[in-house]
Amino acid sequence: MSRPARADFDLAALRANYAHAKAVHGGKVAATLKANAYGHGAVECARALAGQADAFAVAFAQEAMELREAGLTEPILVLEGAFGMDDVALAQRHGLWLVVHQEEQLRMLESLRGGGAVHAWLKIDTGMHRAGVAPGQARALWQRLAACDKVAGITLMTHLASADEPGNPMTGRQLAVFADATQGLPGPRSIANSAGVLGWKGAHQDWARPGIMLYGADPRGTPSDVLQPVMRLASEVFVERWLAPGEALGYGGSFVADRPTRVGLVAMGYADGYPRVVPSGTPVAVDGRLTRIIGRVAMDMLTVDLTDLPEAGPGSEVELWGSQVSVNDVAAAAGTIAYELLCNVKRVRRVYLHP
Repeated sequence: MSRPARADFDLAALRANYAHAKAVHGGKVAATLKANAYGHGAVECARALAGQADAFAVAFAQEAMELREAGLTEPILVLEGAFGMDDVALAQRHGLWLVVHQEEQLRMLESLRGGGAVHAWLKIDTGMHRAGVAPGQARALWQRLAACDKVAGITLMTHLASADEPGNPMTGRQLAVFADATQGLPGPRSIANSAGVLGWKGAHQDWARPGIMLYGADPRGTPSDVLQPVMRLASEVFVERWLAPGEALGYGGSFVADRPTRVGLVAMGYADGYPRVVPSGTPVAVDGRLTRIIGRVAMDMLTVDLTDLPEAGPGSEVELWGSQVSVNDVAAAAGTIAYELLCNVKRVRRVYLHP
């Protein structure tokens, strides 16, 4: 029998989440598949969305080429843009859209000789102060792009820094800066990430670029009645034992039983991507019933409390996150965000449902 740790991916849920993003935002939606589709499998997710998605978005050109080599023909936006002329050449040959967020990337396009034209997305820094041209430079760089015969079209874009915080005035300021910097410039606009789609109508422009919401997690960390989790991380109990009151469990003895405690040993650890730092009390579901992790997560296994689940034991299924246990809740327990947990899943068997 193979080790029971696995990740199930519900591709019908992915398609439903994409449809929801498109319905809420309106306009066109580029499905963000960077970082191996946030750990879900970029090729498998792209194939599931083929014919439904208006475009895909990835971080860098090599991620785009993985999709092209798998036969995906939809437009692909490269969010980090070109790192060198080899990336520009790939964009020419394979119809990739390139973000331009610094003048050096513009000069690469201006230096092109021969080959086809490339669609450019001019990124404006409206307040994140990470990547993007200064608002005061946007008009001049747009004019240079428009004058370049190797630029097939221009989309204007920015990225929101705090849209997952509904009360933060930063997003309103960014929207105002973007409107001012692009006033009078023709062409489509793109502002909204997942949080922008879900919480900021002012960010609903021609294109959205949702990521985490496609995989069923609300970026604001709140429960959602609409988004469906795509990944279900699961395993099984394979050993059980009892602790007497006062006995400690696992590395460091961080959990000490205060009553007779039945412990289930589960084939899942931090080498599989489950976070080591979660404390005792972090929720899990065993055979569909909620219980808790107890003790410290180890490299290959963790321990759960079976005391109040008399029917559970070796062979019982354990959901670490999915439809019963929110990945946002596990992320909160770990002091991080769902994005990191999903991206870190590895080593487990991967099962794709409803392709």
